[in-house]
Amino acid sequence: MQEDVLFKNATVWTSEKEGKLLNTDILVQKGKIAKIGKNLTAPDGAKTIDATGKHITPGLIDEHSHIALDATNEMGQAITSEVRAGEVIDPEDQSIYRQLSGGVTTTHLLHGSANPIGGQSILIKQRWGHNAEELKVENQVGFLKHALGENVKRTTSRYPNTRMGTEQIIRDAYQRAVDYNNEWKTWNAMKPVDRTGKIPPRRDLELDAIVDVLEKRSFIECHTYVQSEGTMIMNLAQDFGVRVNSLIHFNEAYKIADQIKEHGAYASVFSDWWYYKYEVYEGIAYNAAMLIKQGVLTCIHSDDAEMGRRLNQEAGKIMKYGGISETEALKLVTINPAIMLHLGDRTRSIKVGKDADLVLWTDYPLSVYARASKTMVDGTFYFEEEKDAKMKEQVDAERNRIIAGILKETQQPAATNLSNMPRR
Repeated sequence: MQEDVLFKNATVWTSEKEGKLLNTDILVQKGKIAKIGKNLTAPDGAKTIDATGKHITPGLIDEHSHIALDATNEMGQAITSEVRAGEVIDPEDQSIYRQLSGGVTTTHLLHGSANPIGGQSILIKQRWGHNAEELKVENQVGFLKHALGENVKRTTSRYPNTRMGTEQIIRDAYQRAVDYNNEWKTWNAMKPVDRTGKIPPRRDLELDAIVDVLEKRSFIECHTYVQSEGTMIMNLAQDFGVRVNSLIHFNEAYKIADQIKEHGAYASVFSDWWYYKYEVYEGIAYNAAMLIKQGVLTCIHSDDAEMGRRLNQEAGKIMKYGGISETEALKLVTINPAIMLHLGDRTRSIKVGKDADLVLWTDYPLSVYARASKTMVDGTFYFEEEKDAKMKEQVDAERNRIIAGILKETQQPAATNLSNMPRR
């Protein structure tokens, strides 16, 4: 239930130019941040929470995840831009709730990386208990997953099987989309009388999704690891008059940070994952910090349900590896991914008028000792540590009741006259 709440006397990490504010109050009304300041007074009906000694940050964003989806790779053919993650969200996936316990309130759900062009992704907020449609972020733009490298070419039963084939099949798809779009523009420009006796172009769902990119209604998210392929996909995009929105994973991004900045792409990377396959051998833990210092907007993602609920710690690692400030580190999982996902003007920093997606931490939020005490989405608490502890007690009590019943049942003598019981 959405509540009006006054947080009192917290350390507030704004992810704005104000940085970190000490002994500060935040008033939440109607799902929005209404006031920020000192000695604020709770309006009638508002709940007051004493946050003394605690920290408040914006809700975290996982920019790259596959939670709440089933199979994510449509591997039957190479170009499957028509498939939509938003059609198959599982709102009962426990990972949604677990992300809340780690302070994550928004997640970007993407197609897998087996296809040069995989499918359309979806942004959800962790409104645990709601149906799939209600999880979706309102008024979001589109994103189309592309992928390069080993994951794409390991499906040997289809074209492409090489990195050069991967480039050409993407280029071919975009050229087909340009031709298809021109056919429709020509048809739409015709007067009704001129259409008489003629057949309109055939609707092509695969190409429609790529036309959305060409028309800038949707944006390229590209899985890539090695420098040469990052350069390739940016050049390819420029040839078709668009830019790559985000280069995902990109362990070798530090090698071409200047090119990424010039192209206008963003970088969504791991903190310190590498050496698990050939194409990531030259990954380094300084990648994110080097990109930031070169002026590339960068975020840290998980690509993993378990890591997704420890993104605050992943951001903290970049302080250690790259020497960036604590406030810049927090931005790696708050305002930076929000800007990448075209949500930066309405969420992921603590500013009057923005969505009340907030986390109350028990401790310094970049520490391994910090726990999310309360996680709020749009002014509603979807995770509270005290309630969670009570629910665990209820689950334990129910489990013990069932086990006791089973043990009691097994002590009864087995029935001998069950001739009609199925034998399987």
